This record gives sequence, C-alpha cells and structure tokens, in this order.
Amino acid sequence: MSPERERLDADVLIVGAGPAGLACALHLARLIRQHNESGAKPQLSAEGIYVLEKGRDLGAHQLSGAVLDPCGLAELVPDFAKTAPLDTPVTDDAAYFLTARRAWKFPITPPPLRNHGNYIVSLNRLVKWLGGLVEQTGVNIFTQFAGAQLIHEGEAVAGVITEDKGRDKDGKPKDNFTPGYELRAKITVLAEGPRGSLTKHLVAEKNLAGLNPQVYSIGVKELWEVPPGRINPGWVAHTLGWPLDSSMYGGGWIYGMRDNRVSLGLVTGLEYHNPRFDPHEAFQRFKTHPFVRRILAGGKLVRYGAKTVPVGGWYSMPRTYLDGCLIIGDSASLLNSQRLKGIHMAIKSGTLAAETILDALRAGDVSAAKLSAFRGKVDESWIGRELRSVRNFHQSFQHGLWRGLAHTAAQYLTRGRGLIDPMRMPAGHEEYHKLDGVGPAPPRFQGDGALTFDRLTDVYHSGTRHEEDQPCHLHVLDTNICVNRCIFEYGSPCQYFCPAAVYEMVEDKGGRRLKINFSNCVHCKTCDIADPYQIIDWVPPEGGGGPNYEGM
Repeated sequence: MSPERERLDADVLIVGAGPAGLACALHLARLIRQHNESGAKPQLSAEGIYVLEKGRDLGAHQLSGAVLDPCGLAELVPDFAKTAPLDTPVTDDAAYFLTARRAWKFPITPPPLRNHGNYIVSLNRLVKWLGGLVEQTGVNIFTQFAGAQLIHEGEAVAGVITEDKGRDKDGKPKDNFTPGYELRAKITVLAEGPRGSLTKHLVAEKNLAGLNPQVYSIGVKELWEVPPGRINPGWVAHTLGWPLDSSMYGGGWIYGMRDNRVSLGLVTGLEYHNPRFDPHEAFQRFKTHPFVRRILAGGKLVRYGAKTVPVGGWYSMPRTYLDGCLIIGDSASLLNSQRLKGIHMAIKSGTLAAETILDALRAGDVSAAKLSAFRGKVDESWIGRELRSVRNFHQSFQHGLWRGLAHTAAQYLTRGRGLIDPMRMPAGHEEYHKLDGVGPAPPRFQGDGALTFDRLTDVYHSGTRHEEDQPCHLHVLDTNICVNRCIFEYGSPCQYFCPAAVYEMVEDKGGRRLKINFSNCVHCKTCDIADPYQIIDWVPPEGGGGPNYEGM
C-alpha cells in the first residue's frame, strides 16, 4: 500500500539547483515582480516557485573544469563581476599534443580553445552564490530532496513525488520513516543535469528523443595545491593524445587557479571500443606524463570528483517541451563540445525557460503548444547559433582522432555542415567490442599514494557519504545477465568504467555475483549510460547523500 503523502502546490517546480535551474528561478522571480508592479493580472508570487536539490547543500553536486564564458551570466546578473566568486580571469591559453613522453605545443591555439575574456571558476562556489541571489527573491529552495517520480495527469506532467526517507536496506520503514512529498505544479522544469533520472524516463516514455541519441563523455577531475610559483593563475592548457589512443575521443585540461591551486582532469568519450578501458586509471596515468608531473611534483591532492558531460549537441537535443513540462540545461544536451563549455548555455536556457513560463502563467495555458515557444527561443538565441555551428562535431570522431580532425576542418569552413549533414551516431554503449577470447584482465591500478591514487582514495577526497541502511539506488534489472553473459562477453565493464569502485564481481560460497558498493557512488551516472545491456538504472538515493564538491 502506498504511504499517505503530504501534498504541496506550486506554480512552478524546478528539479535541480544547478546553473540552469537557478537561472530559471532567479529570472522568473524578477519577471514576476515586474509583472505584478505593472498591475497586470493575474498577480503571481515568487513564493510559488519551488526548487528541489538532491545534494546536502547548494553546489554539493556541482562539478566542472571550469572555464566560464560569462555571456549568459552577464545577461542574468549584469554586475556579476562585483560579487560573483570568480577565481581568476584567463590570462594565457595553450594546446598540446601528448605522446607517452613528449608534449608538443600547438603553434597557434585553435580558436574554439581560446578563452580570452573568460574566467576560471569553481562551479560549486558559483552555484552557491547564484542560489543566494535566488533565495533573496522569496523562491523556496529545498535541499536534500530528490525527485523520485513524475506525476502525470493524462498526457501532462503535473509535478513530482520526492523520495521516501527512512527506509532500511530491504525497503522497510524504519522508526524515522517519512514518506516523500507530493509536489504538484502547473509547470515542472527538469534541470537535472546530464542523464537526469526523471528526464531519462520521460524522454523514453513520451518519445522525445532527438535525431541522434544523447551521447556522453566522462570527466574525471582532481583539485591540487602545488608549491608557490609552479603555475600562473589564469593559465589554461588543453591536451590531445596520450593516454588516449587515436581511436578515442577526449583530452585533458590543466587550469591555474589562485592560492597555488590547480584544476586538472581528463575527459573521455563514452563510446570507446575496449570494455576494459578504465577512465579513472587513464587520468592517473595522465598525471605521470613529464609535462603534468612537473606541475604537480611536491603538491598534494585536495579534492576529487567525476561527472558525465552531454556532448551530442544539436542533433542529440530531445524535444524540450510537453504539456506542463520543460527540459533545460545539460538535460537538454545544451553544451558545445568543441569549446568544452555548457555553463553559459545552461544559464541562458534557464532565462529563456523563465520567459516562456511567465507567458504561460499569464495566459493560463501550460500546454505543449504554448510551451513550445521555449524551443523557438533557444533556436533564435546565441545558443542556437553556437550549437548549429558545431552540430556535427562530436560525431566526426566516432572513427578516430585523425578522421575527426579532417571532418572538423571541413565543418569550420562550412559553418558546421561539413561533408555529411546530419551526421548520425549510435548510443555510446553500442560501440563496445566483445572480448572474444581476449586474455585475462591486467592487474588493477593501485597508485603510488603521492602522485597517483586508487579509486577508493579518490572517493575519500570527494567527500561522498550516504546513509548505509537504505535501499541501493543502483537498480540492476537482471543480475543473471551480469554473471552469465556480461562477464564472458565484455569482462564486466562496470568494474572499469565506474570511477568510484562501486561495482565488483566477487566469488563466495554461492558462486560469482555482482557486489554493489553504493555508498561510494559520486552520482556521475556513467553506469546508467555505459552499461552494454542498459540494465542499470540509476535512481536518486535519500536526499543529502552523494559527494560534496566543495571548491570544485
């Protein structure tokens, strides 16, 4: 029997307090104030806007490189430079091609990687600051609450039910059990970030997928403190090549921050062929390159994290509107993978959603026909222009680096069209090659404890914690596939693609089985994306669980 739930009613419910969701809330609250001051009817209230955030605090789950293009933020908060927590302006750009021992500097930094006028930031701190502005408007932000399921009324989305709290590992209510809330809203905005759990199911159920499936990369990041003088604040470097082979999409970054801190990481496309490839290990190897080692030598690890990135772009955008609902930000695949930037688009999409929502509330019409104006606004804005110009970029690399670069050159000359338009691409999990008798797996990477680290050490530095006595939030729909097929066909790739040591194949008296260490989970969603059988379903754990990306 379903528990009795308390019901709350809102005008607008925003799921996710990242840059897209908070920008939507802030701009909408301001538009409502202007609307009310004009004397127009009906009168509205910012207190009718609810924002849900599954992290324990604002920004706790926010992770990015990050170099911020301020154009979206400047439109939302024109005087942002006075109060925003901008770490440092970019002062110098460089791009390198790495071999195993050498670093070849590009004589000219490619235009998409030039960052003059941009800022190195901590997305965690930027979101905290933005959330403070939102709270000043009277909007209600609820941290430690996740959206567990959508409420439907006919074909319309009518709100969200939050997760139950206080169930034990078998799903039985504990003494502190509290059923989730039933949050009803005229308009629900899904701003969950990449591979949002509600968005994923809604796109599948309502057939909202774009021309191409959404495809993703995984970014593995560490924040270091290094000896004074080792790196200049504002120095931005991007790398191609080693440790990734030429069949793979991705590259590294190194950003110099204030207070002798370094943001560095490795992004890898989740369409590689080798099911035993380990993104975390590849990043640890990246740090051993002489070019990188020189920067980090004598320093110490401060923080760790991992996150997926939606890189499909224009042709992977789902339909972003339906009755009573909008999809914005990373959930809508609004990211320029050529520039490695999406924060500016997330913010802009939030402001465009706010304008669409105000018009719908004023008209008393929240139908898909009315909310479809959002897609038109996106297409006509600089988001549309920027994404159309790189609409075939990521797909170009599905056959390797060198063919990808050739396609990219043609696209640059033809404003994104290139040699094939539209260029199609399968979902990344379809790209694995079966092992077919390949020998046993090599020993797992351990790290030296100074420059390189195993995954458990890194997870410790992510600040991750979960209530242990709760149901596992990583649902494997058929574990027989894991032990009877996957281990033989693909070598259990979940042991390799997870950057947090969540999945293990173990032997015990009952035979071989999959062990899930869900309390390690850093909420990157890689398992949900990269599982070759698509039988892993990531759902939110109890609100407040997960990483704490302080300063990241």
